[in-house]
Amino acid sequence: MKRALGTALETSALKSPTLLSIPALAIPALLFAGTMRAADAPVVVTSIKPIHSLVAAIMQGVGEPELIVDGAASPHTYNLKPSNARALQEAKVIFWTGPGLEAFLEKPLQALGSKASIAELDKAPGLVKLPFREGGAFEPHDDGDDDDHAGETVHDSDHEHDQEHGTFDTHLWLDPMNAKAMAAEITTTLVAADPANALTYQANAKALDDRLTALDEEIATTVAPVKDKPFVVFHDAYQYFEHRYGIRVAGSITVSPETIPGAERVSEIHRKVGELGATCVFAEPQFEPRLVNVVIEGTSARSGVLDPEAATLKAGPDLYFTLMRGIAESMKACLSSA
Repeated sequence: MKRALGTALETSALKSPTLLSIPALAIPALLFAGTMRAADAPVVVTSIKPIHSLVAAIMQGVGEPELIVDGAASPHTYNLKPSNARALQEAKVIFWTGPGLEAFLEKPLQALGSKASIAELDKAPGLVKLPFREGGAFEPHDDGDDDDHAGETVHDSDHEHDQEHGTFDTHLWLDPMNAKAMAAEITTTLVAADPANALTYQANAKALDDRLTALDEEIATTVAPVKDKPFVVFHDAYQYFEHRYGIRVAGSITVSPETIPGAERVSEIHRKVGELGATCVFAEPQFEPRLVNVVIEGTSARSGVLDPEAATLKAGPDLYFTLMRGIAESMKACLSSA
């Protein structure tokens, strides 16, 4: 085995001037150091793609976090797999949004994640939380002062009782300022669990924060021409995007995607689309698009697709930016044409 390794290294050296310049005795040391760097990376598990993206950006150069809800799966309907259970058992750090969105994780974390540092990111300091909306939010948009919206905001430091299930909208990441708050909490957690890589985490976090500032400005510019045009979404997931950029979500087909609306509800929404002058009705890739077609039938509204949970996107450190740009650009494209 040693002879084979030595022959391979000699062959590589003949092809690589860089290897020729390395003393023979140093090569085993370099191989050992590379192995140690990989072993030193903590096992980090994340729940959903938007959270995974933020964690992956902060961990660049150290390791890659594992993802539970991958592919086109939705946290609203997800069932834990055996491979997910093994990942939770092996994890040193686990990041999730919280039981309000990922209820399927609540008991497994208690049973399997006892050895890990668990960060519930809906408790991150500095988050803006908005009350959960009931009834599909089909009331006319309030054109009054923006302070009316600010008055509805729930801050983490103000109300500890808002941690109970269902008291606030859990799609927190759809505001880049909330993404900043979560990134800060992710960094704090990683530094505490893995102080040897603290400088890398902190440098990556600073770069991520700068990118989020630029993204926020970019999205505001993208949606500015269409923010006064009302539209309807499949489920009520966009309140943070709406609140941040002043856009007009007239209502949703369903408050929660776990509950498919009946014929009476669909008929009511169809009527409301006409009454409110909604210009677009947006489907989501994980859920039945037929309902959207029924809602817009016989109206002047167009259909589009929004992907708030990144079902169609490849996981990675840039996913969050692709996700947010995609929502802004899809809104602009459909509403501009309507």
